[in-house]
Amino acid sequence: MKNNLVTQIGLAFLRIMPSLLMISHGLPKFQKLISGNFEFGDPIGIGATPSLFLTVLAEFICPILIIIGFKTRWMAVPVAITMAVAAFIVHGADPFGTKEKALVYLVFFVAIILLGPGKFSIDRK
Repeated sequence: MKNNLVTQIGLAFLRIMPSLLMISHGLPKFQKLISGNFEFGDPIGIGATPSLFLTVLAEFICPILIIIGFKTRWMAVPVAITMAVAAFIVHGADPFGTKEKALVYLVFFVAIILLGPGKFSIDRK
């Protein structure tokens, strides 16, 4: 029983901590979006405004839902995709140290997709 409790606490920690850190990257973009400033990169060729909107969704909205454990696996998918774009497209030609942060986040959110939210989540209620 104790091992299961420790595993569940670990899953909650894995879900919550990277999401809190991701919000710190998404909040400035969210503030930019709501202020009406739509200048942003266009790494996948869909336009600056849609790119900003999707990035805000992935870096701000989805992590909030992951923290509370709502549709956790589904909410981790946009974050993982965004981090893959950041690592392999936006920073594709940069040295490893520059893309390392995006790769670490990618690993965290792929782990969340694979492992799920654990029992300390809305998904498990």
